[in-house]
Amino acid sequence: MKHLFIVLILTSFISHATIIDVCATCEVKKIGDATLIAKDGDIIRVQQGVYYETEIQISHAIQVIGINNPIIDAQGKQKSVFACKANGFTISGFTIRNIGLSHTKETAGIYVTKSRNFRLKKNTFINVYGGFVIQRSTYGVITENKISGTAKNETKAGNGIHLYRCKNMRIEKNETIGMRDGIYLEYVEKSSISNNINDNNIRYGLHFMFSDNNEFHHNQFKDNGSGCAVMYSDHINMHHNSFRDNWGMASYGLLLKEINDSVIESNLFEKNTVGINIDSCNRNKYKNNHLNSNGWAIKFQGAATYNFFEFNNFINNSFDLSFKSSLKNNIFEANHWSEYSGYDLDKDGIGDVPHRPLKLFSVVTTHTPDSVILLRSLFVDIINFSEQVSPIFTPENLIDTKPIIKVIDARY
Repeated sequence: MKHLFIVLILTSFISHATIIDVCATCEVKKIGDATLIAKDGDIIRVQQGVYYETEIQISHAIQVIGINNPIIDAQGKQKSVFACKANGFTISGFTIRNIGLSHTKETAGIYVTKSRNFRLKKNTFINVYGGFVIQRSTYGVITENKISGTAKNETKAGNGIHLYRCKNMRIEKNETIGMRDGIYLEYVEKSSISNNINDNNIRYGLHFMFSDNNEFHHNQFKDNGSGCAVMYSDHINMHHNSFRDNWGMASYGLLLKEINDSVIESNLFEKNTVGINIDSCNRNKYKNNHLNSNGWAIKFQGAATYNFFEFNNFINNSFDLSFKSSLKNNIFEANHWSEYSGYDLDKDGIGDVPHRPLKLFSVVTTHTPDSVILLRSLFVDIINFSEQVSPIFTPENLIDTKPIIKVIDARY
């Protein structure tokens, strides 16, 4: 009986919803006019065509749905196309284009503030300074959108998806290309970022700042200035992401700065200048990651303590490990190293001789970067071998006591 009562209420609510059509020959010709007259529960259907509008106000629990991909052209104005402050609204099915650059105010295709339980789905953004800006909002879903920009430097580009002081958000199945940051989170909590494609962005594919208790997984970060930066955040679960082809003088697959009590698991790092850059990060677990053909697989830039590296593959990297500061109480155990030159006489799959992942030449290049030009020389092979036989300059306790002989199934 209780469930029947709820169904009857919903049916009554839907039956009283008004459908407002918008088109060139309709009674309502502008989207902005339709949103001003709409009430909670109403549906606005915007028919195919080009609409030259900005600052369309969403202030009720309404659905604004594009039929056959209508285009909203901002004509280069420094204004947002949709300005939303409501609960329970939906915007889907639009192409939004030509939003101008602004250094004095935040503009975006869809701007949301102080809202709850909203859904932004299947929209396309072309030549926009910013795609989404979401502020002080909760329980929003941003899914299946495509955002592209054409800016050539950071000062002339905005972010694809920008969240500020939000909680319980879901960002999934979006594509960001050619923006400053593909996705940028600042003071965001308990949110999930999954199955997004973030390629060719000027700075980062994904950027965290002061955002705790979040998860990102199954995302692609390819050919960005750097793949992903996670800064000043704790309890982050990062798994099943791919970081590839992020090359440059200061490029990383994953940049971690002051990250604590987090998990980095089952990720692919391939052909990046630096696979994982670690700066002052503590009590993190790195497990089942595949680090292949990077310049540096892992680079420690600052003090890091009580980190644990287990069941990771280090394959064909120029340097598996580099550090500038103390690596006190960090444990490397049961990883696979393509540079391992030991043996396994008892055939148990674990090397009988511990592996020292830090080469002397890696220490040299850390202090004298120009020396990297000697990387493939016989001289380098000699000094690395001598240091391995009798360690003097590299930490004696920085070893993997159980190196895995075969490549580990990382399932990234």
